[in-house]
Amino acid sequence: MSSQDTPKIVHDDLRVARDPGRGRIELWQKDQFIGFLGYTEETVGDQTVVVLQHTIIDEAFGRRGYARALVTIVLERLKAEGYLIVPECSYVQDYLRRYPEYQSMVYEGQLQG
Repeated sequence: MSSQDTPKIVHDDLRVARDPGRGRIELWQKDQFIGFLGYTEETVGDQTVVVLQHTIIDEAFGRRGYARALVTIVLERLKAEGYLIVPECSYVQDYLRRYPEYQSMVYEGQLQG
């Protein structure tokens, strides 16, 4: 069974909430906080580039597909909004190897910071 045969999201009632003040996109299941993806944004010319820094899932929910769900939801939303990404997070880097359909979102240029 390849990674392409495994559903990217296997949980119901998930939602994400962007918290720019804390630099994170949070994953919730109903009213339960599950974890977050830390990020910063940089403007390069007229393009916003989102630097994905780290994926943190509450230990109680580890190894159950929540990180994959979080990264999937975040990438789908950023793709729909036209953002490019810089995957600093090792989990996101591994995810991009498993799901190469998101490779076109990776910003290849040099960031200011």
